[in-house]
Amino acid sequence: MTAKDIMAELKAMGSESVKKILLKHGLKEPLFGVKVEHLKTIQKKVKMDYQLAKDLYDTGNADAMYLAGLMADDAKMTKADLQAWAKKADSSYISEYTVPWVTAGSRYGHELAMEWIDSKNEHVAAAGWCTLSNLAALKPDSELDIPLYKALLARIEKNIHSAPNRVRYTMNGFIISTGSYITALTDAALATAKKIGTLTVDMNGTACKVPGAADYINKIKTKGALGKKKKTVKC
Repeated sequence: MTAKDIMAELKAMGSESVKKILLKHGLKEPLFGVKVEHLKTIQKKVKMDYQLAKDLYDTGNADAMYLAGLMADDAKMTKADLQAWAKKADSSYISEYTVPWVTAGSRYGHELAMEWIDSKNEHVAAAGWCTLSNLAALKPDSELDIPLYKALLARIEKNIHSAPNRVRYTMNGFIISTGSYITALTDAALATAKKIGTLTVDMNGTACKVPGAADYINKIKTKGALGKKKKTVKC
């Protein structure tokens, strides 16, 4: 299938009602309004395709960009590819899901995440925090810089309340991921969540809630699933 073929298929799958919901949740025009379950039917046919994923992302269509993340061959993505994707990610769905998924699966995940979290661009910084969260979920602890993750918890404790909106949200996600997937830092993550207290994030009038980091980590603990790594973060 070519990008042109897939764009025609996406247009046919689009729904105005789904589009309205996606726009409310942070996606931006252009988009057709395709449910993720329908995107996955295309992904299952194509599987992984490095160039096709890049072509779809370059359309700037939000449905196609999300699909690009599902089908990208992460290992083939270059640093330039990933930088370009991060720069073009102008909505939370793309900057907090698509870009971090692919970056975490690439050879440059840690390097770019540490660069991006210092960005003045809210979406790029959010992508950086999400990439670090995904690395914690995917990589064995032996491949993670545990002291660095602990230092980042301290950085979040100091800066989260003054950070931009989506950066606050993704910093909170980092606390959850660190506490849930890196058992050596579970107590530190819980302590950080306690010191931060109530976190306010503008959810654009949706019913979405900011997850309480301590509550979330403790639920994972109760299930006996602390430290249980994921095979993939793409969904």
